[in-house]
Amino acid sequence: MRKIKTLKKNYEFQNVLTKGKFYIGKQITIYIAENKRQINQIGIAISKKTCNAVKRNHIKRKIRENYRLIQNKLKQGYNIVFLWNKKMPIEKADFYIIKQDIENAFKKSGIL
Repeated sequence: MRKIKTLKKNYEFQNVLTKGKFYIGKQITIYIAENKRQINQIGIAISKKTCNAVKRNHIKRKIRENYRLIQNKLKQGYNIVFLWNKKMPIEKADFYIIKQDIENAFKKSGIL
């Protein structure tokens, strides 16, 4: 089991959002861009206008856990950013729908 590497700097997020391809799911939008390393790095962004910190962190944990379950099956060398759909109510944040969104995006992109 590998530790999940994360994107931390604003310019790293901007690079993925501008140069990466995006895949829209029911609850999240996923941006994927190649990096020059042999590891995958992820970033999760949820607007502060969406809800309070407790609920935002709950969604982040669900996304991180779904990613952790399939990270060993993925090709390496990508930066991945998960964006929460603002129009989707937080109360409808379902673990299995998030899982479907992530798997579908990774299959479409060819890294799963």
